[in-house]
Amino acid sequence: MKILDFMSKEEFQEYQDLFSDATGLAAIALDAEGNYISEGSNFNDFCMKYTRGTKKGAERCLHDDETGVGCYYCHAGLMDFGEDIKIGDEVVGRIIGGQVLPNPPDDDKFRRIAEELGIDPEAYVKAVHKVPVKTEKSIKASAKLLAMLINRIVNDAYEKKRMDNIVNVVKPELEKTTEDIQAIVGLVKKLDGIASKQNILTLNASIESARAGEAGRGFAVVAQQMGDMTRTSSELYKSIDNTTKSLSASIKKMDDAF
Repeated sequence: MKILDFMSKEEFQEYQDLFSDATGLAAIALDAEGNYISEGSNFNDFCMKYTRGTKKGAERCLHDDETGVGCYYCHAGLMDFGEDIKIGDEVVGRIIGGQVLPNPPDDDKFRRIAEELGIDPEAYVKAVHKVPVKTEKSIKASAKLLAMLINRIVNDAYEKKRMDNIVNVVKPELEKTTEDIQAIVGLVKKLDGIASKQNILTLNASIESARAGEAGRGFAVVAQQMGDMTRTSSELYKSIDNTTKSLSASIKKMDDAF
């Protein structure tokens, strides 16, 4: 199941951007296969230009993106988060981000990281001082809020798409069923008409057999049986007609519901 099969990338991006603008945290989303399905929101130079700009840094960042759970410290010393996006029990993607500090940066620590990654230490330290500083409690609350928001939005979009698919299948079938019922009603009316004619013929046969006296007695028995069958058939036709009318009313109610 792919998120972008039932939700537009633009809609997803809008919610993600609004979250980042409101909290100052960076965010980006991946699908279940690890492919990015949104553009990075509020990404800073420290991460994008410097850390991810080196081969070693990019590899470590990607590993953190794919494996980080909840709020955690990334390899470069910033606090990040990673939360699953689920529909039911199925994980359909991840929302990740952060790129913030829970405390003011330790310059010596980031100089050491810069040297390990092959980055100019002074430029790296200058960049890290532009990274937002927020309390750990605030970072965790923001990450949890984003996870709840995105999961709700994605699940709502999935349910809407699922219901649209049901309507697209059911509505034409309801229309076809209505046509079939109308055809059955027409056939029942014809059969009812035939039954009425049979009833007249049965009555005429009974009259003629009575006139024939003893010679027509056997014919009178047949005529009586035909009359009984005709009356039974007529009752069945009425029952079928009532059933089809009831079914038509039920289908109309379902159709109106859509």
